[in-house]
Amino acid sequence: MLDIEVIEDPAAAEASLDPIRTRILQELVRPGSATQLAAKVGLPRQKVNYHLKALERHGLVQLVEERRKGNVTERVLQATAASYLISPVALASVAPDPHRFSDRFSAFWLLALAGRMVQEVGKLIAGAAAAKQKLATFAIDGEITFRSAADRAAFAEELGVAVTRLVDKYHDGGASSSAGNGSADRAVPAAAGRKHRIVVALHPTLKPITTPVTTRKEEQDHD
Repeated sequence: MLDIEVIEDPAAAEASLDPIRTRILQELVRPGSATQLAAKVGLPRQKVNYHLKALERHGLVQLVEERRKGNVTERVLQATAASYLISPVALASVAPDPHRFSDRFSAFWLLALAGRMVQEVGKLIAGAAAAKQKLATFAIDGEITFRSAADRAAFAEELGVAVTRLVDKYHDGGASSSAGNGSADRAVPAAAGRKHRIVVALHPTLKPITTPVTTRKEEQDHD
């Protein structure tokens, strides 16, 4: 089982978005039969079997074993991954194209880059799994609080300069760096080493959702 599987097929994406099938995929992180799932999701076994066949047809669940119980063969299945992401490939005709923006201050460009990352890393994971090889990746995730918008702008500028300096130091190809305008993607000669993509992102964190507190007096007044 993969930790995360990226869904590229539109039909598979549609199947995975059905609320009942999403619940089944969640339950099938551990192997289970239609009978076991029926008790967990509160549906008849025949109905669960219908959804299982659809998920299996789209490669989202797989057969683990078959158990013989009297005259009945019980099929035990498991989800192919613990979690799923839908790739922009599944919406190819309307998927965001990073080349349309190329503005390092654009939130839409950031989304386009994130979508491309999901697409590319998904393919790389599938290829590495098929070749039974490890995939070399690296990521940094953290939070930083700025006192002012000026500090944030200064940080972004220094970060861009630092990344450009590192790209110039380690890039094998001799082309001038383009990291200063938001991208370190450059042409690399065929004889050079393996090409890598670098994306550095900065965005505000989401504000926590707060639920209004209702006092007993307010409840009584409402009643």
